[in-house]
Amino acid sequence: MKKIFSIVMVMFVLVLAACGSDDGASGGDSETKDVSDMKVGLAVNTLNNPFFVDLKDGAEKQAKEEGIELIVIDSQGDPGKQMSDVENLLQQNIDLLILNPVDSDAAGQASLISNDQNVPVITVDREASDGEIVTHVGYNALKSGEIAATYLDEELDGKGKIVEVQGVLGTNVGRDRSKGFNEYVDGVDGLEIIASQSANFDRGEALSVMEDILQANSEIDAVYAANDEMVMGVLSAIESANRLDDITVIGTDAIDPALEAIREGRLEATIAEPPFFLGSEAVQAAIQTLSGEEVEKSIILENTLVTEENVDEVKTR
Repeated sequence: MKKIFSIVMVMFVLVLAACGSDDGASGGDSETKDVSDMKVGLAVNTLNNPFFVDLKDGAEKQAKEEGIELIVIDSQGDPGKQMSDVENLLQQNIDLLILNPVDSDAAGQASLISNDQNVPVITVDREASDGEIVTHVGYNALKSGEIAATYLDEELDGKGKIVEVQGVLGTNVGRDRSKGFNEYVDGVDGLEIIASQSANFDRGEALSVMEDILQANSEIDAVYAANDEMVMGVLSAIESANRLDDITVIGTDAIDPALEAIREGRLEATIAEPPFFLGSEAVQAAIQTLSGEEVEKSIILENTLVTEENVDEVKTR
C-alpha cells in the first residue's frame, strides 16, 4: 500500500507541474499581440510647435503603414493636462503608452500610473524622471550642445561674446543641450557667454528675451538657441535691431522654417534632429515590444550640423 501511495503521489506532483507549465506558456502568449490588434496611445507635449507636429506625423505615418491603432492626445504644454491625458488613454485600454513629456518629473508620475496598470511605457524626445520605461527614443542632447559650441568656436576663431537662449530646463533635453554647450565654451579661453536665459523652447518668449539682451549688450558676436522655434524668434529680434550681419546664429532641430532661413542666408546653422523620425522609431519600438521582441533600452538617433553647404541634403521625413 505504501508503494502504491508513493506512486500516486509522484503522479499527482507531475500532473501539477505540467499544469503549472501550461499556465506559464499561456501567460507568455497573452503578452504578445498581433499587429492588427495593437492599440497604442501617444501623449504629445504640444501641437502648438512644428517640432512636435512633425513627431506626431512620423508616428501616425508609421502606425498607418503597420496597421496599428494610434490614439494621439495633445497635452498643450501643460504637465497637469498630460497627467489627465494619460489617465484618459489608460481608460481606453491601450496596450502601450508612448509619452512625449511636457516635464520630466510630471512624466515620471504618469509613467508610474501606467506601470501600475501593467501598460508598458516608451518615452520619446524627452525622458521621464521616474517609472519603468521600456525604451527611450531620442537624440543625444549633450552632443547637440557640443556641436553648436564647436561650430561657433570655429566661426569666431576662438574669440567672441556669445548669448545662449535655453530651452525648458525641467527637461533632460533642455538641461543637456545647455550643459554640452557650456562645458565646451568653458574650455575655450577666448569665448565668453555674456547672457544665458531660458525661453522655454517658445518662439514668442525667445523674441522677447532676445530683444532685452540686445538692448543690454552693444557687442554680441553669436547666439546659440536650443531649438529652432526659439531661433526664429531670435532672428526676428536681431533683424529688427538691424544687427543680422554682425551676429552668427545657430539653432537646433532642423525644422522647415530654420532650413529655409539658412537657404535665405539669414541663419548660419542648425543641428538636424528631425522629429519625424522620433515618432516613427517610437511606433516601431512599440510594435516590437507588444510582439514580444527585445528592444534596446535606449534608441539614440544621429544628429548632424546643417549649414548652407549641406542644407539641401538633409532628410527631415
